Amino acid sequence: MSNDKRLRLALFGSGRIGQVHARNIAAHPDIDLVLIADPFIDGARRLAESTGARAVQDPEEVFADTSLDGVIIGSPTSTHVDLISRSVAHGLAVLCEKPIDLDIDTVLSCREQIKDSTVPIMLGFNRRFDPSFAAVRTRVEAGEIGKLEQLTITSRDPEPAPRDYIAGSGGIFRDMTIHDLDMARSFVPHIVEVSAVASNVFSKDIAELNDFDSAVVTLRGRDGELITITNSRHCAFGYDQRLEAFGPQGMLSAGNVTPTTVRKSGAAGTEESDAYLPFFLERYPQAYYAELEAFARSIRTGAPTSPNFADGVSALVLANAAAESAVTGKTVSVVEF
Repeated sequence: MSNDKRLRLALFGSGRIGQVHARNIAAHPDIDLVLIADPFIDGARRLAESTGARAVQDPEEVFADTSLDGVIIGSPTSTHVDLISRSVAHGLAVLCEKPIDLDIDTVLSCREQIKDSTVPIMLGFNRRFDPSFAAVRTRVEAGEIGKLEQLTITSRDPEPAPRDYIAGSGGIFRDMTIHDLDMARSFVPHIVEVSAVASNVFSKDIAELNDFDSAVVTLRGRDGELITITNSRHCAFGYDQRLEAFGPQGMLSAGNVTPTTVRKSGAAGTEESDAYLPFFLERYPQAYYAELEAFARSIRTGAPTSPNFADGVSALVLANAAAESAVTGKTVSVVEF
């Protein structure tokens, strides 16, 4: 494909994550958002009006448009496999939000169905594109701290999602930790063991749904690397997103982000700063835009996507292993797919 040609994309889903994607596409100088498909047409229409797209209810209208180059899937998880399969069958590049599905057999069946396709398929693990996290990974890969020995990932939401969302989320490991598991794999691709402990320390609603509100996961890489992931569904000081890579020659870390770098020192305390950014929409706008750029580059040049479908499979395998470990109290050996 010519690099001069404007890309034409369609979007499935006009909810919160769909709105992020729609506005990024609309703001991009070389990409047109052509269609927004959602059975809840009123939301699609509102989003279409603000982005210059056309709203449709039936996904068949997307697949009938032969001018499209690709699709972004931001619809509910239960629709992902069907939309991936149909998009690939129509030769459309795919950027799909995580997870591919909550059921690993369904995911593997989808993989078998699309295995012969050459169209780009990308998974929406946007945190790989965060400038700070990406810089740490690049410097680790360059050997700046020597061989990676330990990786520490902290991810705490400011407050739990609504009860209805939690009920259909697949649980903390498949919904929340899965982002951190993919981040871990971006540093240590070959993980062989998973152990997890989880608890209900503050949310009666989450406990009633047989889910956990807090978790700690430990992973062991093939070469002995140790990775610790700490999760909580609440955090009094905002959206807590940190990463630390440790090796024999030093440590690299990426901390939380505040709206400004202003600090106040006074009689009551020192180095007082603004509160951390409230949630993922505010914390990761650069990551979402960089993700879109990477997707567009793959469509134009045929460059391999990263994270790809296989990364989505691996992240779900690890999430399932963490869930099993948390319930059984046993370390789970991981088979790479």
